[in-house]
Amino acid sequence: MKAIITTAGLGTRFLPLSKVVAKELWPLVDKPVIHYIVEEVKNSGLKEVVFVLNPERKEALNYFEKTPKAIQQSLKKNKRNGLLKEISDLEEEFKDITFSYVFQKNPLGAAHAVFQAKKLAGKESSCVLWADDVIESKTPCLLQLGDIFRTTQKPVIGLARVSNEKISSYGIVKVEKIANRLYKIKKIIEKPSVENSPSDLAIVGRYIITPEVFEYLERTDFEKEHDLSLSDTLGKMIEDGKTIYGYEFEGKWLECGNKLAYLRSNIYLSLKNPDLRQE
Repeated sequence: MKAIITTAGLGTRFLPLSKVVAKELWPLVDKPVIHYIVEEVKNSGLKEVVFVLNPERKEALNYFEKTPKAIQQSLKKNKRNGLLKEISDLEEEFKDITFSYVFQKNPLGAAHAVFQAKKLAGKESSCVLWADDVIESKTPCLLQLGDIFRTTQKPVIGLARVSNEKISSYGIVKVEKIANRLYKIKKIIEKPSVENSPSDLAIVGRYIITPEVFEYLERTDFEKEHDLSLSDTLGKMIEDGKTIYGYEFEGKWLECGNKLAYLRSNIYLSLKNPDLRQE
C-alpha cells in the first residue's frame, strides 16, 4: 500500500509568505510539517510515498533527498558536528522509504490532486494524507485506520470530535455507530451550521481508499466541478449505496492549515519539548 501525500495546494491562507515558502515546509517547533506526516507513514509500516506536487515546487521532495556533499563538507570544515548529526539522523530515519511524485498542473481541488496519483497507486488500495494535518498519537493514526481496513476492505476516513464553534469549518458526518470509535458513514455534509449538523464528528486528512474511489474520480469532470474535496467523492459513493467507514482515532489532531491553528500547534508541541518548554 502506498501513501499519497498532497502538497500541491496554493497555501492561500498563508499569503504572502506562502508565495515563496511551501506551507508543508514551515517548521512545527524544530521540524517541518511534512516531516511529521512522513514519520507517521513510516511508523505505520508503509515504505512508499507518492507526493502530489505543484509543478513549480518540489521542496517537499527535496527535503528528503540526500544532502549535497558541499553542504556536508562545509559543516565538517566548520566543526558543525551537531548539524551534521541532524542531517545524518534525517537520512537514516527515512532510508527505507521510497519517494516518487506526480504533478497537479492545474489547481482543481483536493480530489483532483489525489486523482493524479492513480497510475502510481495501481490497482491497490492507498492511504491519503493531507500535508497540513499532524496527528500526535501512541499508535500512528494510519495504523489505526489500517486495522479497520484489514477487517472491512472498505474505504476508511479518520474522524475527530470538534467543538460547536468549529463545526461550520469542516466536513461533518452523519453516522451509524458500529462499535467503539467505529462508524458507518451515512452522509457527509460540508461546513454545516451547528443547527443543521448531524454530529460533532469532523473529517480529518487521513483516509484509506480503494481502487473504486479512483474509478469515481475518473468519471468526475473536474473542469466543471472544480475544487472538489475527496469527501465530495466519498459522499457520492455513499449516495450510490457504497459502504464507507469512519474511525474516531485515538490521539490529538494538530491542525496546521490556517494561521491560528498553526500557531496553536507550535505552542502545544513547544510546551512538550524538554529543551524548549521552560522558555
